[in-house]
Amino acid sequence: MTTATVQPTTKLWSGGKSPFNVSYGKLMMWYFLMSDAFTFGAFLISYGTIRFSQNAWADPNYVFNAFPLAGHANLPLAFVSLMTFILILSSVTMVLAVHEGHKMNRKGVEKWLFWTILGGLAFLGCQAWEWTHLIMGEKEVLVNGVIEKWGTTVTHNPWGPEVLHNGQAIATPGPIAFGGYFFGITGFHGFHVFSGVVINIIMLIQNRMKIFEKRGHYEMIEKAGLYWHFVDLVWVFVFLCFYLV
Repeated sequence: MTTATVQPTTKLWSGGKSPFNVSYGKLMMWYFLMSDAFTFGAFLISYGTIRFSQNAWADPNYVFNAFPLAGHANLPLAFVSLMTFILILSSVTMVLAVHEGHKMNRKGVEKWLFWTILGGLAFLGCQAWEWTHLIMGEKEVLVNGVIEKWGTTVTHNPWGPEVLHNGQAIATPGPIAFGGYFFGITGFHGFHVFSGVVINIIMLIQNRMKIFEKRGHYEMIEKAGLYWHFVDLVWVFVFLCFYLV
């Protein structure tokens, strides 16, 4: 008489708990952030390819040396460092908002979300000033033997190599790609910051309406926090590529 061996069946996922041990909403947010990271990565790789294929490029110590209300003081990277500090600080307040959500503390979530929104708006204000200063600023450039005054735009780059003209050093036009990449990538990031501010405002309104309290959890705050931390992390790479290299 033969006996048949019955192999135990193991259900890997029967449609109940996710194998990733995360909710559907958070999983989709991670998928979105991963795809967005690929987009930023493609932009920055493209920028790096053009940047290092040129013999000369704009020196960030001279391009980004202005500071509001400081006149003509030479303060290399001081203002963008302040911008970076504001954005990182807003990431800390977002962490605190998520933490208060885990404790089901509606007032605490409201307080820290407000500061996160304020930090995002401050960053956008700083970026608006920086763009305005670069576009409206006038820098003398030697073009075909004639001195012209240029601002930094997608079609004009006054930060090229310097030459002697009438015994004085004066800049010549630099690679046109600088303005396009700078305004394109920082603008794309700024749009993400603006979107994050809008999302956080919506979360703040819903929190005041006690929607999350009625649901019994603050997962939406956590998902908004994931997006905000991603925006902060991307800025680190943008800062590295444009302001330090």
